[in-house]
Amino acid sequence: MAALVFEGFLSTPEMVALFDERAMVQAMMDFEAALARAQARAGVIPQAAAQAIASLCRAELYDLAGMVAASGRAGSLAIPLVKKLTETVALFDPVAAGYVHWGSTSQDVIDTAMVLQTRRALRLIEDDLLQLCGQLLDLAEHFEATPVLARTLLQPALVGSLRCKFVNWLMPLLRSAQALRARADEALLLQLGGAAGTLASLGEQADAVAAQVAAELQLRLPEMPWHTQRDRWLRLGAELGVLTGSLGKMACDLALLAQAEVGEMAEGGAGGSSAMPHKRNPVACMQALAAARRTPQRVAALLACMEQEHERGLGGWQAELAEWSGLLLSCHGALRAMAQAAAQLQVQPARMLENIDALQDLVFAEDLALLLARVWGRARAHQVVEGLSQQVQAQGQPLRRLARTLLAQDAELAARIEPAALEAVFDLVAAARHADARVQQVLTQARAQWQALMDQPMTVPE
Repeated sequence: MAALVFEGFLSTPEMVALFDERAMVQAMMDFEAALARAQARAGVIPQAAAQAIASLCRAELYDLAGMVAASGRAGSLAIPLVKKLTETVALFDPVAAGYVHWGSTSQDVIDTAMVLQTRRALRLIEDDLLQLCGQLLDLAEHFEATPVLARTLLQPALVGSLRCKFVNWLMPLLRSAQALRARADEALLLQLGGAAGTLASLGEQADAVAAQVAAELQLRLPEMPWHTQRDRWLRLGAELGVLTGSLGKMACDLALLAQAEVGEMAEGGAGGSSAMPHKRNPVACMQALAAARRTPQRVAALLACMEQEHERGLGGWQAELAEWSGLLLSCHGALRAMAQAAAQLQVQPARMLENIDALQDLVFAEDLALLLARVWGRARAHQVVEGLSQQVQAQGQPLRRLARTLLAQDAELAARIEPAALEAVFDLVAAARHADARVQQVLTQARAQWQALMDQPMTVPE
C-alpha cells in the first residue's frame, strides 16, 4: 500500500485510474466482447453465443481482486479472467460458454487491453502537453527583449533573453508532441494471433475476424501479430522517456531560478515546510524531477525486455507490462506538474536585472574582448580583458568604467574605437534583442506547429 501511495504522488489520479484493476479488466473484457461479435459476424460462432458473451463482459460483475490474486499462480491475468467469464456465461448459456475466447490467446487479450489503455493515456498526456506548450508560447511572446543571465556550468555567462529561455524549454516538448503522434500511429495496433501467432484455429476466417475486431476497437490492423515484435511499442516508450527527460530539464532550470538567492522565477502556490514557516518549496519541480529520474531505468528495462524467446516471451513480456504502466504514470506526473507550474509562473524581470547588475558588467567581457581584438588581435585583447576582469573582482569597479579608462589612456584604441562603440558593448537591451531575434523565426514556426496540433486533436474512442 505504501508503494502505491508514493507512486500516486508522482503521477496523476487520472493516469492511476487508467491502470487500476477495474480499468484493465474492463479493457480486457472489451477485447473479449469485440472478438465474440466479430466471430459471429464472420460465421465462426453462433450469433446468440456472441450476444451472451458480450453481455457479460462487464468488470463490475466480477471479483477483481480475486482475479488479480489468481493471476500470479496462473501466470497471466487473462487466464483467471477467461475462466471467470466462461463460468459466468455458462450460468446463462452453457453452449455459449464454449465459445468464450475462441481462437485467441492470453497475450492477445492483455496486449490489446494495454493498447486501449495506452491510447487513453496518450490523450491525457497530449492534452496537458499541448497546454504546457501553449503556456510557454504565450510567455515567450509576452516577454520581449527581457534581459536575463545566461548561465553555463552553473555560472553567469552572458546576457541572454527570457524569450530565448522559454523557447529553449518549449521546442523539445513540441517535438515530443509531434513524435508521440507518429509513434502512437505505428504502435497502437490490434494484437490477435492465437496460440502461436498464426490464428490457425480460425482457419479461412482469420483475416475477416481480425479486421472486424480491429474495426470495432478502432485500432489499426497490423500486417501480422506482434507477440514478440516489440520494436514499435518500444519506440513509443522511448519517446515517452524523452518527453519526461525534457520536462525534468525544465523543472531543474525553474528550481534553480526559484532559489531565494537567485529569485528570478517562482512557482505560484508553492508548497510550504512542516518546520519552517518562511519556506516556499518548488513542489511542482520536485514532482517532475522525481518522476523524470525514474524514467531512464524504466526505458532501459523495456529495452532489456525485447529479448523475447521464439513466439512467446518467458518473463520479458511480463516484465514489460509492469514497466509500461509505470512509465506512463511517471510521464504524466511530470507533465501535469510542469503545466501547473507554468500556469502560475511568477516571473521577476527586476530581479533578473539586479542579478546582472551585481556582476559589475562582467557579463560583457567577451564582447569587450571582441571589440579590442579589432585593434590588438584576439590573444592580446583576451589577455587585457582577463586582467580587467580580475580588477573588477578585486576592486569592485564596474568593467565599463575600467574600459572607458583604458580607451582614454591608450592612444591607439582612442583613435580606432569610437566611444559609442564601447558603450554599445554594454547595452543590456541590445543583447536581449539580439537573443530574441535569434529565436523569432523558431517561435513563429512553433506557434504554427502548435496550432496545427490543436486544430486536429488525437481522437480516443469511448
